[in-house]
Amino acid sequence: MSKAASKARAQIVRLLIPAGKAAPTPPVGPALGARGVKSMDFCKEFNARTAHIEPGVPVPTLITVQPDRTFTFITKTPPASYFLKKAAGLEKGTGRPGHEVTGTISLKHVYEIAKIKATDEHMKTLPLESIARMIIGSARSLGVQVVA
Repeated sequence: MSKAASKARAQIVRLLIPAGKAAPTPPVGPALGARGVKSMDFCKEFNARTAHIEPGVPVPTLITVQPDRTFTFITKTPPASYFLKKAAGLEKGTGRPGHEVTGTISLKHVYEIAKIKATDEHMKTLPLESIARMIIGSARSLGVQVVA
């Protein structure tokens, strides 16, 4: 085996792609094309796997590209900020967190979001209360106030 082949190892690409709307345009095309992966193959598979999700919902995706240019990918739940903005009916968060309140959500919303986020692989070991605390922190940075 040559030195170059022994040094080759899997590369991980992190992208935030709208559900059901992956296309070989930026950011998907250039990110995968640079690693020798056919972006159209990825797009078809991604769109099929996210068909059950409302179109346009941002889906964090981890793509592992092997040295032989094959790939596997994992989809995660949408970011907490997406759920918070949707629950509070906001288009975007505040420019001055801690100074402006752009909307309010109830503690019930926080726990609903926490239940969704708890299905992510890296959150499975955390208690629901800890995940809820993280979501309250995200809400604060968006300018969303949590009311009991």
